[in-house]
Amino acid sequence: MFNFEFYAPTRVVFGRGVESRTGRLLKELGVSRVLIHYGGGSVVRSGLLDRVAASLDEAGVAHTQLGGVVPNPRLPKIREGTELAMQFGAELILAVGGGSVIDSSKAIAYALADPDHDVWDLYCGKRKAAGCFPVACVLTIAAAGSEMSNSSVITNEETGEKRGYRDNQCRLKFAVMNPELTVTLPAYQTAAGCTDIMMHTLERYFTQGGNMELTDRIAEGLLRTVMKNALILRDDPANYDARAEVMWASSLSHNDLTGLGADGMDFVPHGLEHELGGMFDVTHGAGLAAVWPSWARYVYKDCLPRFVQFAVNVMGIAPKNTDKETALAGIAALEEFFRSIHMPVTLKELGVEPTEAQILAMAASFARNAGGKKGTAKVMREADMAAVYRMAL
Repeated sequence: MFNFEFYAPTRVVFGRGVESRTGRLLKELGVSRVLIHYGGGSVVRSGLLDRVAASLDEAGVAHTQLGGVVPNPRLPKIREGTELAMQFGAELILAVGGGSVIDSSKAIAYALADPDHDVWDLYCGKRKAAGCFPVACVLTIAAAGSEMSNSSVITNEETGEKRGYRDNQCRLKFAVMNPELTVTLPAYQTAAGCTDIMMHTLERYFTQGGNMELTDRIAEGLLRTVMKNALILRDDPANYDARAEVMWASSLSHNDLTGLGADGMDFVPHGLEHELGGMFDVTHGAGLAAVWPSWARYVYKDCLPRFVQFAVNVMGIAPKNTDKETALAGIAALEEFFRSIHMPVTLKELGVEPTEAQILAMAASFARNAGGKKGTAKVMREADMAAVYRMAL
């Protein structure tokens, strides 16, 4: 076990109808002016935006609104939100939506705290954040875990780059989480969300040492729980208990709990997907499902004990004649699970078939952004990244 620090300051308000408490929660923080940031029309059509606004009115919290956030949130919208928040005198950014809306809100909050510098500098690694305005959310999608994480991911359309930035200053003041709000999600989005949740723990699970038994059991239990409930939601999308399990798993999977005491985080599959997202604008969870099996088969020999443990403890594989067979059976079992919830397991199934030139460009961009190498299961360099893309075709 390695030394660690665990910091999870976000207040969670969870359950049916809790969005009605949003105004009071803001009032408790001493906030009087808020930018409400949201995505498409679903929060408008469902009446959620009106309910949240009414709770702010009741609490005497002034607010203005900015919608239009899209998946893989864009830098121009962040700049627009920053300008609007400054003009309005917003003291907090309230995200009403899923991970893309929360990540966009975090980026706005960084920009507000340091208006003399370009916020994109943070995401391309040129500098660290000087501060961050407060952010809170009313969560509508269980997937990204941004409601309790210290990370955000945004896209620069001009350069075609999708980049993430991690800093504890952006952790939310509170997250209002009502599983009922996720019931109307399309089946594909629900499945992609479950995949993203699993990946946040899988990225922490495949390490080379220092693992804590308790952390492993938490991680394995979370993965099994998400798989079980993803199948329930495939067949019964309105199942409240399954929605609740998945929503809470989303938060726990990305607040660092499932990697405590280990030797770091791998996040190579995430890096591979970020390049796909930047170039092809694919759904994040689906992109992860499309690259993970190929990544796993590329690295498993370098991290064999962990892949064997995963196969037995998570996928329920009976030990085979050799560790290699057991590990490969575990990878195949997860691949089959992805298929069972209608997630792609190749790039072709994802709907993209990059050329060799595009593969080389994505690998070069990933390697450059990672400082030349990335990974804990296996240290990956540019040639390795390109090889996984080719395997995933």
